[in-house]
Amino acid sequence: MYGLTTFAGDPFRLLDPFRDFDHNFFNNTEVCSFKTDIREEDDKYIMEAELPGFEKGDIQLDVNGEELILSAVHSQEQLEKNKATYICRERSYNSYQRRFDISGIDAEKIEAEYKNGILYMILPKKRPAIPASRRLEIK
Repeated sequence: MYGLTTFAGDPFRLLDPFRDFDHNFFNNTEVCSFKTDIREEDDKYIMEAELPGFEKGDIQLDVNGEELILSAVHSQEQLEKNKATYICRERSYNSYQRRFDISGIDAEKIEAEYKNGILYMILPKKRPAIPASRRLEIK
């Protein structure tokens, strides 16, 4: 639903901003988005994703090729524990998912921590491969 503006050379951007729209309306499932801040430092990106009300075990991070899939789902057990009769109920339980292009990220070194409803991720940039130097023999 929300997209990141891709600037020249920025390898970290949201993939297919209309995928959630299509999935939400045409497949009649509830997939919502969450707010994410991403800042760039010299050798890494730092991402902060707002996921209030979730437990650490409700959040999944998957790397599929050059794509990072961040999803959070309230488990059915949590919903069943809370079978009270409500007079008013404004909070809803939804599934959240976003996909990010991590082609410029060293996926093996990604770190994540969940604290106080915020998922913090450190995404180190790939270092450019330096070609090995060698001396050529003259024939």
